[in-house]
Amino acid sequence: MKLFPGSITDVLGIKVGHDQDLSALTGCSVVLCESGAIAGVDQRGGAPGTRETDLLRPMHLVEKVHAIVLAGGSAFGLEAATGVMRYLEERKIGFDVRVAHVPIVPAAILFDLEVGDSTVRPDAAMGYRACQNAASPMVSQGNIGAGTGAAVGKMFGVKRAMKGGIGTASMDLGGGVIIGSLVAVNAYGDILDPTSNRLIAGLLDQNSALADTMAIMKTFMGRRILQFSSHHNTVIGVVATNAKLSKEAVNKVAQTAHNGLAQTIRPAHTMFDGDTIFALSTNQRRTDVNIVAAYAPEVVARAILNAIIAAEPAGGLPTARSLGFID
Repeated sequence: MKLFPGSITDVLGIKVGHDQDLSALTGCSVVLCESGAIAGVDQRGGAPGTRETDLLRPMHLVEKVHAIVLAGGSAFGLEAATGVMRYLEERKIGFDVRVAHVPIVPAAILFDLEVGDSTVRPDAAMGYRACQNAASPMVSQGNIGAGTGAAVGKMFGVKRAMKGGIGTASMDLGGGVIIGSLVAVNAYGDILDPTSNRLIAGLLDQNSALADTMAIMKTFMGRRILQFSSHHNTVIGVVATNAKLSKEAVNKVAQTAHNGLAQTIRPAHTMFDGDTIFALSTNQRRTDVNIVAAYAPEVVARAILNAIIAAEPAGGLPTARSLGFID
């Protein structure tokens, strides 16, 4: 199974940087838009960990953000955004309040404390280094940044789970319009290849075969295990486009982008997940919002699959490739 092409950085004005602790198996990723990008968000999971999401909704003053942070470390990882703010303030990037420039840096986190060293979490220093590492060429994928400690298929906890990761992809929508995404995949559910309708990663049975979370959920054992099921999940990501979109329209793109989770994750948006997708518009090319919204799920689905394809074994967790579920 080959990686889908492209990167979120194919959108002009978008940079991505990662930093991670490979021993502790945690990290953070930053999507920089230093010239500012109109932003929206849609949060659908039942267990979110977020920062600065209210201001992204319509009827609020600030339209543009300067970075989005995706981090591991559960709620502790929100500290990484402080380092990103410091990096941007040093360069006088932010919302001008006359006495200072205040960088607008929304963030979302995922729970990876069970996979590596739970005492090490993304912090301000890691967020700052991620900014220093930011570039616009093709973005690294798999066990890097916010995907370093990510896992999937956690109905029975991490002992029966598989390694997740972070993935990116992009698509040309014609007329010079580009859409890209970056997604850290740390799902409660299994990962499905929608082209073949085949599970490729997720919950393992005792023989290291895929057990199918959805099938188990409706059994007597599944209904009982839900009371004690892992609450430590979440898929977080960013969709970016150079299309000219209003704040209302970019929020619609964030909303439809969640259909990419529904295409590739079974089940998605559970009460055990904090699934959150941000959307960014660099406001360069005219197009109809319906075109961008229609393709947002596709580019998110591709990024999710890329995260699984690029993942490498870590923390005792196997991958789709190491178990032969993909070529």
